[in-house]
Amino acid sequence: MVAEAQGRQPVSPAAAPIIVVSGLPRSGTSLMMSMLEAGGMTLLKDDVRKADDDNPKGYFEYERVKNLREGDVAWLSEAMGKGVKIISYLLPHLSNRHHYRVIFMQRDIAEILASQRKMLISRGKDPDKIEEDELRRIMSAHLVKVQDWMHQQNNIATLEIQYHHLFERATDLIPRIDDFLGNILNRANMVGVIDPSLYRQKAK
Repeated sequence: MVAEAQGRQPVSPAAAPIIVVSGLPRSGTSLMMSMLEAGGMTLLKDDVRKADDDNPKGYFEYERVKNLREGDVAWLSEAMGKGVKIISYLLPHLSNRHHYRVIFMQRDIAEILASQRKMLISRGKDPDKIEEDELRRIMSAHLVKVQDWMHQQNNIATLEIQYHHLFERATDLIPRIDDFLGNILNRANMVGVIDPSLYRQKAK
């Protein structure tokens, strides 16, 4: 377990938590990051990955996040009190020396696969390299595993948000998100960045 490899050290209750937006790729993490930024939260991002047709409003990523698997956790101190996007596959590599509040985006796997397929095609890659049924099985098993892991961590609090609900009843969800983060956000501004025209792959 990663926490054991890094050595268990007590986490100060007074330490500002790191706000993590997570989920599978194409699950709505970029939308949630844009909502947090609109709400007034400072984000840890570097804009190395530029906006494109798949994410016209940007990806809100921080490159060093990709090095978590290799043990690069020093940058996490910079993220205290800020929002940072970390895909679900990397969550178990977080250092246990911090508190985390994780907004975990859930989206119909059929929509995720359709969105990923479109992205691969637009980048000239083979979208059929792995069978869709196999991808669905792998993703479903991963979600169960990572959610079980999060629930076992005493330094992680989680809030699950369904992607499609942001378009259907944002005014109900945004207060829940704000409450989860300590009532620090401009809720009206968060609603304003939700663009229904960008919800392009919908489950039938």
